[in-house]
Amino acid sequence: MLKKLLIFCIALAPLSLVAQDLKLAYINTQEIFASMPELSSIETQLTEKQEQITKNGQALVDEYTKKAQEFEAAAATTSDAVKMDQQAQLQSILQRYELFQQNSQQEMQQLQQKLLGPVNQKISDAIQAVGAANNYTFVFDVSNMQSPIVYTHPSAVNITQEVKTRLGIQ
Repeated sequence: MLKKLLIFCIALAPLSLVAQDLKLAYINTQEIFASMPELSSIETQLTEKQEQITKNGQALVDEYTKKAQEFEAAAATTSDAVKMDQQAQLQSILQRYELFQQNSQQEMQQLQQKLLGPVNQKISDAIQAVGAANNYTFVFDVSNMQSPIVYTHPSAVNITQEVKTRLGIQ
């Protein structure tokens, strides 16, 4: 038993020496992100794109509605072959609409990534710079409710404002 305790203490000794050199900090990236000046322009661009998509989608809905009304109005006097053709047209419009929805969603995601990517990189670069300048071993992000950080001591260093200052935002 004593031998195992001695081995355990010897194994922990290097860890305690390393732990003394750890310098930890935390940050709230959501707060920084929300303060970025580029965000309003990005939101405007995304809103305009979403409005354009909605307008184009509504045109397909209107086309479908018009064809469906024409189909219903002429249903009593139309031959079975024409009815089948009209049903195929309606089905085709529905398929185009579904494809449009999928493509539009992908397009919005790509635009969002294209616009937000540089902002996220800018924030990441500022965090890296502040962390390196202050010799932090680790910087934890506390903005996510799923974060493994559930408690920070009042003496822990919050570098959110320092990163904001480095980015030139309030």
